[in-house]
Amino acid sequence: MENLIKKEPTLIKGGFAIDDRGMLTFANDFDFSGVKRFYMVENFSPETIRAFHGHKNEAKYVFVVSGSAIVAAVEMDHHETPNKNNKMHRFVLSARNPGILFIPSGFANGFRPLEQGTKIMFYSTSTLEESKDDDYRFPHNYWGMNIWSVENR
Repeated sequence: MENLIKKEPTLIKGGFAIDDRGMLTFANDFDFSGVKRFYMVENFSPETIRAFHGHKNEAKYVFVVSGSAIVAAVEMDHHETPNKNNKMHRFVLSARNPGILFIPSGFANGFRPLEQGTKIMFYSTSTLEESKDDDYRFPHNYWGMNIWSVENR
């Protein structure tokens, strides 16, 4: 519940435990208090960008179950027409480096898979019914395309 009062996207670190029986992936500092539903998303292609989708009241937690993805979040200062210069928070989440990204209410978010078969679990603080009246959508390029780019280095 402590995360719900934070005003910026925050990464909750996870980890692995490995022994002769196999591997356990965990995020021990994650608290399910306030979570009302969850859903998993898998794009057919890594080229597909799902963005931007925001809520005034609903917060989300994002966990990459398999693969990896760029996940972006930006504050919606005006819910109908947010400032295009607002600070973009960009994260690369991966099943190989477990963690859960908290996205506060009042933020729009989106993602781009970086590999085929990426599966992302979303945990929401609103029911589907509550979410329907708290839904704001923007084109994937509303804040520019650099968000989704992968730089060759």
